[in-house]
Amino acid sequence: MSHDSGSSAGAGVESLSLDLLAHALAGVRDPRDRKSCRLASRAFARAEAASRRAARVLRREALPRALRAFPALSSLDLSACAGLDDASLAAALPVPGSSAEPPGLLLPVRRVLLARASGVGWRGLEALVAACPRLEAVDLSHCVAAGDREMAALAAAGLRELVMDKCLGVTDVGLAKVAVGCPGLQRLSVKWCREISDIGVKLLAKKCPELRSVDISYLKVTNESLRSLSTLEKLEDIAMVSCLFIDDDGLQMLSMCNSLQSIDVSRCHHVSSLGLASLIDGQRFLRKINAAHSLHEIETCVLSKLSTIGETLTVLRLDGLEIFASNLQAIGSTCKNLVEIGLSKCNGVTDDGIVSLVAHCCDLRTIDVTCCHLLTNDALAAIAENCRKIECLRLESCPFISEKGLEPIATLCSHLKEIDLTDCRINDAALQHLASCSELLILKLGLCSSISDEGLVYISSNCGKLVELDLYRCSAITDDGLAAVASGCKKIRMLNLCYCTQITDAGLKHVSALEELTNLELRCLVRITGIGITSIAIGCTSLIELDLKRCYSVDDAGLWALSRYSQNLRQLTISYCQVTGLGLGHLLGSLRCLQDVKMVHLSWVSIEGFEMALRASCGRLKKLKLLGGLRSVLSTELLQMLQACGCRVRWVDKPLVYKG
Repeated sequence: MSHDSGSSAGAGVESLSLDLLAHALAGVRDPRDRKSCRLASRAFARAEAASRRAARVLRREALPRALRAFPALSSLDLSACAGLDDASLAAALPVPGSSAEPPGLLLPVRRVLLARASGVGWRGLEALVAACPRLEAVDLSHCVAAGDREMAALAAAGLRELVMDKCLGVTDVGLAKVAVGCPGLQRLSVKWCREISDIGVKLLAKKCPELRSVDISYLKVTNESLRSLSTLEKLEDIAMVSCLFIDDDGLQMLSMCNSLQSIDVSRCHHVSSLGLASLIDGQRFLRKINAAHSLHEIETCVLSKLSTIGETLTVLRLDGLEIFASNLQAIGSTCKNLVEIGLSKCNGVTDDGIVSLVAHCCDLRTIDVTCCHLLTNDALAAIAENCRKIECLRLESCPFISEKGLEPIATLCSHLKEIDLTDCRINDAALQHLASCSELLILKLGLCSSISDEGLVYISSNCGKLVELDLYRCSAITDDGLAAVASGCKKIRMLNLCYCTQITDAGLKHVSALEELTNLELRCLVRITGIGITSIAIGCTSLIELDLKRCYSVDDAGLWALSRYSQNLRQLTISYCQVTGLGLGHLLGSLRCLQDVKMVHLSWVSIEGFEMALRASCGRLKKLKLLGGLRSVLSTELLQMLQACGCRVRWVDKPLVYKG
């Protein structure tokens, strides 16, 4: 009876159209449940393949299969595709006009993420542009070798969005290619492209009138660039972080552009309150202002101009300025629609200032008062009473905050999702209060030495949605505390246990139950061994980043387990571990997604062991951290191979010092 019913159910699913099945799958949010559906029915698998719009490929060998399996892809993420280079990218893509490829087989992809894909150059980009005629957006950020020829290849696509942060080889010539080839460009970010000057920015503004968002942070541009950008009638968002040759005259020029919605002049050390006031003057739509670490203090001229945009302004970051209670009172009385205020490291912030601010700004969702050392529980009481919608509260290094201040926050702020209490003098009683915040996603408790297992029991009892927990140097935490966390907070993806020196392999066995864990920091856990790492490898198969620095008893057994089970691992730190060349070689040869490895002072690994291990990586690595002494003893051929594959090696000279 049950067998017949199951057969009928299966037949029923198979008879439904792909559109209906895709609609049903869209309602399944949990990836594991979606996988179960695919495994239960081939019809569900076909429906998802036919309707899937986004894919993230981790290995270059899987790219051709992914492109064939998902014909409706519009977004393709290749940023973590280990070993991707021009040849492998071109080989995976259909060739226009080829007799082997039907005319309609070109890809519908519109967005491609190639951040840190240092092996991809102009040949691969030309193939990508040819195979994706609908391409609109490309992210090449941190492809440090990318230059003008790569920009020329992308210009042929007529892009609307281009991110090329830290493409160090790009000059005004490359930017000119983009400007001429992409007249419909709407968003451009050239952060850290230090060879771009006023000349390139001027041509960009002339050729791309549709620009809405521009990021020229860390460039050596002058006021002339702002003069050029001020002619853009649709410009809404401009960021010029640490543009040291821009001053008040440039901001006054930019004020001619009255379509601005977001401006970031943080760390522009030649900008004053007068310049910021002139930029604000005449703006009607300004929603976000970031002047962090630029001005010495916020003067009356700025405060008076803020009153003209009080209805629209929602985000105001003034980190690092000198702010007094009268300033915050003026901001609160004029900018009543603020949802985010940044006061990190501001001198002069007191309880009175916070009280006067929040009395008017009742819609605040994010308050950052990091290192505002004068604040007490009275400030928290005022926030709790007035800002019931608060979601993010950053209180790092506020030494006078205690459980008495957190009690009203926990009682009245039911929407709280993130709280940073790093280096605050709080105890388990504070966590007992916070446990009532059932929506909490991020909890940072680093350097809170009075936190114990009892506090974690409170948190785990009601904070089941927690995805990030930071217990850095919470030295009183033991394996029992981790047992409680693993039992009640099963959705944790990021966990920091560095310097929690009482943790043993038994504690890691509890952590291994966190199946969604992606980032785990275990630095200087001197009591853990390969046994505990084996538990983590078997249980936490989604692990992407793992830090084992100064875990002195971790040996090859841990590496062998990682090699077998942690196939998604991309970043690994094993400095000072007791591993051998054999274990290291097996690790680097087995983990196809591994891209960033830090391995300083591996005393048990010989020169031959390093040679063998690095050759076993087959050019997949993008970043390495090695002891400087190896530079002169590793073979020239190996170092050239690493360089040719786009791997950046950071050589460090550190004495062999053991810490307990």
